[in-house]
Amino acid sequence: MSGTFIGMPAFPKAAHEAVRNDTLRANLRHATHTIRDKRAVAVSELADWAELREAGRRIKDLTLSSLDHYLVQLEEAVTAAGGTVHWAADAAEANRIVADLVKATGESEVVKVKSMATQEIGLNEALEAEGIRAYETDLAELIVQLGEDRPSHILVPAIHRNRGEIRDIFTSEMGKWGREAPDGLTDSPAELAEAARLHLREKFLRAKVGISGANFMVAETGTLVVVESEGNGRMCLTLPETLISVVGIEKVVPTWRDLEVFLQTLPRSSTAERMNPYTSMWTGTTDGDGPTAFHLVLLDNGRTATLADEVGRQALRCIRCSACLNVCPVYERAGGHAYGSVYPGPIGAILTPQLRGTASEVDASLPYASSLCGACYDVCPVAIDIPEVLVHLREKVADQGGKGHRLEKVAVKAATWVLDHPGALAAGERTASKTRALHPKKLPGPGADQWTESRDLPEMPAEPFRDWWKKNRT
Repeated sequence: MSGTFIGMPAFPKAAHEAVRNDTLRANLRHATHTIRDKRAVAVSELADWAELREAGRRIKDLTLSSLDHYLVQLEEAVTAAGGTVHWAADAAEANRIVADLVKATGESEVVKVKSMATQEIGLNEALEAEGIRAYETDLAELIVQLGEDRPSHILVPAIHRNRGEIRDIFTSEMGKWGREAPDGLTDSPAELAEAARLHLREKFLRAKVGISGANFMVAETGTLVVVESEGNGRMCLTLPETLISVVGIEKVVPTWRDLEVFLQTLPRSSTAERMNPYTSMWTGTTDGDGPTAFHLVLLDNGRTATLADEVGRQALRCIRCSACLNVCPVYERAGGHAYGSVYPGPIGAILTPQLRGTASEVDASLPYASSLCGACYDVCPVAIDIPEVLVHLREKVADQGGKGHRLEKVAVKAATWVLDHPGALAAGERTASKTRALHPKKLPGPGADQWTESRDLPEMPAEPFRDWWKKNRT
């Protein structure tokens, strides 16, 4: 993975600041509650939702267990259909491949379909370093790009912005990237959408190179699939002469029949729709129809290492629906930026530390960015047991050591000794009761003081329970 957002601290520090932003919390609360309520209605319409969920889990697990086979099958099918497949071990290699492909066309700008994989590898920044300008065409991604911001949600990257903020961004920034926003632009959704449409139309008609990701890749035919709600994706996939798709290797499914399951579960879990307004599929190239050159960049970037972890590999089932974000109490209060990654929320808390490792402070903190309430597992359409993986990763982080974990181990050893010696435990309890008037209301020291910032320590009883029991029950 290409690294954390520039300057991002570990999750506890970032969340500490985010929860004090009243506007951010109001935006997130309204948006997440609206989406999850609609999703619940859409899911309830299917009597066989539980069976579809289980089918999705099994298909993903089957694919991951034979991933090498299906990727080779996919490469053969794409090549036979006129496409070219490139293999990228990491972000740097993927960026280099894409930059070289764009430069080979002689173009200096590209239009992009919303893509988590290209955000993961920092493709826009890499292209800019090569003198190539990338234009985001998804409405929410456009807002993020114009605002020099970072995405904070998998499905709705600008979920942390309200309509007034979006209007201000369009008014001040659109002219720097192309067509200016109309005079007198209001925060009406219709006016904002029309301003974005006019701004992007000239880019669609001018662009010779399009870049996309893919929601799914069908191994048996070499078909790639993108689902979306706006139509910008289809413009990027059909109008340019060259199409470059950067896709994580875990996005492959064996057959068209397997794809049927996910085309039912993904839209209901993400946008709460029965089906996506635009489902675009393409297989290689076709004379006189669409791009004349198609390149597929298969991205590893930590996925093979994740696959080797028997517990953690289930994160690779993820179909990026974002349902887990919309029910997570931690995400709702802290927002996506606090996770320091393009993958926020519960799925980001288990996926990012596996793709990037846990050597950095921010990555080591992510498995703890959860209350383990289990709501994320309940809504996941491919049954990823996120709480199980979180605990598994916490064990790994603890095994690495570090100041906090060293202190914890010392405390556990001390507690073990005391609990093994009843006389010492009783003496400690009596001492604590006799000195209770001197006890502080808050815990001292960094970290511990945060726990008592909004709560008092329990008051010590006048006498230990052991002594009370002897007086009253023996």
